[in-house]
Amino acid sequence: MSTVASALPASRPRARHRARAYSSARARAATSRAAVGEPDGSDVFVFSAHRYELPTLRAALPNASFSDARLDASTAKLAAGCAAVCAFVDDDVGAETIDALADAGARLVLMRCAGFDNVDTTRARERGMTVMRVPAYDPLSISEHAAAMMMSLNRHLSESRDRLRVGNFTLDGLVGTSLRGKTVGVVGTGKIGRGFAKICGDGFQMRVLGYDKFQKDDFPGEYVELDELLATSDVISLHLPLTPETRGMINKNSIGKLKHGAILINTSRGALVEARAAIDGLVSGRLGALGLDVYENENRLFFKDFSGMDTKDRMLAWDETMAILGSMPQVLVTPHTAFLTKEALTEIANTTRNNYVAFRSGASLEGDAVVVNAR
Repeated sequence: MSTVASALPASRPRARHRARAYSSARARAATSRAAVGEPDGSDVFVFSAHRYELPTLRAALPNASFSDARLDASTAKLAAGCAAVCAFVDDDVGAETIDALADAGARLVLMRCAGFDNVDTTRARERGMTVMRVPAYDPLSISEHAAAMMMSLNRHLSESRDRLRVGNFTLDGLVGTSLRGKTVGVVGTGKIGRGFAKICGDGFQMRVLGYDKFQKDDFPGEYVELDELLATSDVISLHLPLTPETRGMINKNSIGKLKHGAILINTSRGALVEARAAIDGLVSGRLGALGLDVYENENRLFFKDFSGMDTKDRMLAWDETMAILGSMPQVLVTPHTAFLTKEALTEIANTTRNNYVAFRSGASLEGDAVVVNAR
């Protein structure tokens, strides 16, 4: 049975940084088991273990230790004696954290997500730390979420529900448009982007444009330059990794190139969109609606519950930009839930388990799952 215990220093604000450690008695034998090379998961410490994913993670790594503490340099010591740590998309796996983990004996970082822009890969290599990830997990779940956001914004579903709750059943301001024959621009045409393009083309009979430095033969649309896509698309959906080149690509300049009233959807990386510029675009009407499943400052907000905090603690995490976005009727924000399906969670857990077993067994590490091979 699991036990629950405090896992973070009392000096930090309890409401923001309180953590529970979900530990198995068998996990306490991590060091001795690792010494004999038994890959049973008892030498894995899982950070940011949310309740919604615990069933699938425990099924895949039944002997691991679990904590809801966010991984950073101050919490890395929780994994002392464990050869592997498992981190999530908003954990801090920067240079200081890598050093703390390496000093505590860790040799493997298992990212249970596709992105690894929060990992200092150079430092990991220097400290002999292997980093592995889950390169894909039911990518069409994210494609479907992007389509749901597009439909909700276009047909004012959130506004309709808000009105209904206060007894307002009028129709003024709720007029949408048919998507049939409209143009959708897909920026980034990997599996998720191509899935979204297929939904729009086959399902809604939309004209599909795409932009990608690496064009795919099976993209169900027409590739064009980015400026043309921005100027002609009624809906634009972002499906790109975060790189120095893509950071802030949706900014004041690019928003000024949009077709007036365009809908923008971002389900990939928050820092692709400069939120303040997007707010200005919404106010001017150049940007007709905005759907965000990710946010440039989401590490301060997402996966946290502020509802029970007193005013002082809540103000420590206050985000004025998100407060403005949340107050705008033409904005829909979901807290990084595009991936959140039973199928995706199962695939994430199983791939994480497979990555761990491959590392512990001494097998050759290769393929898209390997970010840093320090062996």
